[in-house]
Amino acid sequence: MREVEVKFRVRDVESLLVALKAQGIELGEPTHQDDQAYAPVGWRFGDSKLGVSFVRLRTVDGRDFFALKQPGENAQACLEYETEVADREQMHQAIVNMGFYATVRVAKTRRTATVGDITICVDDLEGVGTFLELERMIPDDASAIETQRQLAAFVARLGIDAEHTEETYDSLVRAVQE
Repeated sequence: MREVEVKFRVRDVESLLVALKAQGIELGEPTHQDDQAYAPVGWRFGDSKLGVSFVRLRTVDGRDFFALKQPGENAQACLEYETEVADREQMHQAIVNMGFYATVRVAKTRRTATVGDITICVDDLEGVGTFLELERMIPDDASAIETQRQLAAFVARLGIDAEHTEETYDSLVRAVQE
């Protein structure tokens, strides 16, 4: 299975919330996510992400998670493995010793809902803005591009003022920092 997503920068959060509610979509309570992104030594922002393994440490509500993502067709269609870890600092040291370096810290407040097999996330990305992210897990032989078209069509039906972005959150944060 692969995770496929689309992201949209939201200009009017209130109209997004109204549009979701009109569709019967109720978002859950907000959670704060503190992510540290890592890239392999030698990779730099601006290099291609396709086929490159990236890792992340995430803390949510006092629980720590490790994830590996490897973009396939594009940066938002990834092979993904994720698991909870007992000790964030020990995992950080292991990641660094496996040949990765810390790139950017990504902090966001996330509210989610599920509609069928789609996870809807409304993310307030600190220092960057608010984003609507739709995610779907698909089999390895399914088309990520077609899935992204379907997810984008879902967003278009909401009728909100939002701009599609193909950038990942770590790249968006990095761009603001430069």
